[in-house]
Order: sequence, then structure tokens, then C-alpha cells
Amino acid sequence: MTAIDSSPSATAERPSFASAREARQAIRAGLWRSHTSGLAPANVQGNVVILPVALASDFLRFCQRNPKPCPLLAVSEPGDPMLPTLGADIDIRSDVPLYRVWRDGELIDSPADIGALWQGDLVSFVLGCSFSFERALIDAGIELRHVRQGRNVAMYRTNIPTTPAGSFRGPLVVSMRPMKAADAIRAVQITARVPAVHGAPVHLGDPALIGIADIGHPDFGDPVDIEPGELPVFWACGVTPQAVVMAAKPALCITHAPGCMLITDRLNSDLPFA
Repeated sequence: MTAIDSSPSATAERPSFASAREARQAIRAGLWRSHTSGLAPANVQGNVVILPVALASDFLRFCQRNPKPCPLLAVSEPGDPMLPTLGADIDIRSDVPLYRVWRDGELIDSPADIGALWQGDLVSFVLGCSFSFERALIDAGIELRHVRQGRNVAMYRTNIPTTPAGSFRGPLVVSMRPMKAADAIRAVQITARVPAVHGAPVHLGDPALIGIADIGHPDFGDPVDIEPGELPVFWACGVTPQAVVMAAKPALCITHAPGCMLITDRLNSDLPFA
């Protein structure tokens, strides 16, 4: 297998993988280190949060209280890096293109593998991701500019608070896709049916109303142009836990790098519909 150009802002054509397992194998081998939007488009992708078991109960309650940004797909057993309900061969230590390591709320490293950091008390949470509904939007004829341009989706911190649980609290993070008004209406209808991957948008239009001062400079991901006649459409985002980690300051937390998701064997077509 040949190494793929995977620079974070690359706009070249995305690679084509025959299956989610093939995509994970490329990631595990170090051949893909960028965002996963548009890869294995039929498969469910997931945000990742890994915490010591002492914090797992509080984080589980945080997810239950904030299902829009944190729709739970799977929770591992303590110390077990495998996630058999999402894929027989998934190893959470190696199957994400790029990780983030947080200590006391500070980002200290962005490794491509976390095997050396693995501990017997770590619990993995996998949360639904908006990349999973993008195929349905594209199939409906809605252009997703970041997909067409090979970019990561733009993500922003907002002034919308999450519901606290234990030490976990902080602002909602949203992802943004610019659309014409008619497409935005259709996108609301489509995504409202899949709450397991964030569901309907949380806001359309003026970004200042949700605390975004500069739409041209996202907090995470890549900027995309908003063309005349388009609205910015905002969905709750699974990067929210990273903003929460900055506030909660756990001694250790490992997450995916924004846009660099876990690709599972579950099919988007099998997600529960509202």
C-alpha cells in the first residue's frame, strides 16, 4: 500500500477505500493522517473520548444530558482497547488518524498512535459524528463545499452552554456547512431523522447570535467560503467534549484530533431513525 498525501489542508482528490476495514488498515499503517470526511462514506464515523475509569461515570452522565453534541455509539470496558460492537478488529489505540493528548486541560501532544500511553483503567467513548449524515445530504443533491474541496469541516465554540455533569461542563461546539435556503430546509428534514449523529441543526443564519465573532476563522477545522445567497447552517459537534476537557482539566484525557474520526463497520443506513 502506497502512502497517501494527507496534509491537513490538502485539497487533492480523496482516496477511495473498498471498505471501512481497508480505511482503518491504512490509518493503522500510518498511510492516512488527515481528516476522514468523505472516506468510507457508507460507514458510521465516531468522535473519540478516552478517560480514566474514575471519570467515566461523570462523562457518561454528561453524554446522557447532552445528546445533541454527544450521542453515544459505544463505551468500552475499562482497559479494553477493542470495540467489538463497532467492528471486530477495531483497536482504539491505533485506528484514529490523529489523536490529541490532554493533561490538566492542556493539549500536550498530537500522536498518531497511543499504544505507549495505554493504561489498564482507560475507558473509550465513541460518539456519533456529522460526517455520517453527509452522504445523505450529498445524495439529496446538497453541495457540501468542504467535501468538494477536500477540506475538514469548519467548527466553532459557541456561547451555548452544555448541561454539566460532575466536573464536565463548557460550551457547545458546532460544525458549519454553508447552504442555499432551500437546501438548508432540506438538510433540516434529512438530519432531523438521525439523532444518533447529532440530528437537526441547532442554528441557522447569523453566527453572532451564538457567540461566533468571526465566521472566517474557525476554532477547529478549515475555513470555507460562504457565497452570496447562502446561509451558514450549524450542527452540534462531537468536538464539544474537547472544549469541556479544557474547562474540566482532568489529569489525563485522549481524544481524536478534530475531523480525524474512527471509521466503524456500522452502516449509516442502519442507524436508528427518528
